Amino acid sequence: MYLEFRHLRSIRAIHQQGGLARAAEVLNVTQSALSHQIKALEEQVGMELFLRRSKPLKLSKAGHKLLQLADKVLPQIDALEQDFAELITGKSGRMHIAIECHACFEWLFPVLEDFRKSWPNVDVDIRPGLAFDALPALQREEVDLVVSADPETIDGVEFIPLFDYAPTFVCARSHPLAAKPFVEAEDFRDEVLITYPVEKSRLDAFTQLLTPARVEPRSIRQVELTAVIMLLVASGRGVSVLPDWVIAEEKYGHDFVARPITEHGLTRRLYAAIRTSEVDNAYMRDFVMITRDRQADADNPQVA
Repeated sequence: MYLEFRHLRSIRAIHQQGGLARAAEVLNVTQSALSHQIKALEEQVGMELFLRRSKPLKLSKAGHKLLQLADKVLPQIDALEQDFAELITGKSGRMHIAIECHACFEWLFPVLEDFRKSWPNVDVDIRPGLAFDALPALQREEVDLVVSADPETIDGVEFIPLFDYAPTFVCARSHPLAAKPFVEAEDFRDEVLITYPVEKSRLDAFTQLLTPARVEPRSIRQVELTAVIMLLVASGRGVSVLPDWVIAEEKYGHDFVARPITEHGLTRRLYAAIRTSEVDNAYMRDFVMITRDRQADADNPQVA
């Protein structure tokens, strides 16, 4: 038996409307066309689907079997059509995010809260990107957006600028380096440098300062949580280099001193790496704009 979705819709409409004429209007077909469709379906089934002498028109046992199928299948088809329509218009979709830096969580969560209000039908998930290579995962479509400070030339991937930030030195108020207006590479040589647990090639302190100057700190202490790094720094257990957005967080208190790195400071840029085919996706564009707007407000609190 060869069934089409239109057959199921016709069975359901005739049952709901109680006759061919009203069902044909609902289905936007002629009564004659609907009658021929039902007759052809009955020939396939090998029995009548309606008790034609009844008014209103009632289903036979075979017709009820098809109605049960229609009630089960058609809602799923209707939901799928709605999903496709929302995907086409950009109202729904998936945005799984990989993050190449621990500290990014500080600004990302507020951004995602704003994003969720505007795009409730977009499936958002976060994968830190520390236990796997995030950019290849983006190419394999395992994730949809990677937050990175290290743009590369990759086929099929674009790096969209989000905002600039300043890697900033932090130490305890009682630390000797707190008296300096800025710090340089040599200042780290005798220090315990507290970092996130990632390789040096992904830490601003090394890529932007220590490695080019061929300076190594006395020791490195790796810590997972930003709050613990700030606690250790404030208690004089070491020094650290963190993005300026972390230092601006009031929740970490004021038991530390922040200083620029080098006389003129360092500036880095964060990017959203997105597959080229999805750069013009409406919710991807909105994520970028929300991120930029929130960071602009953070940089200019008097405007917020």
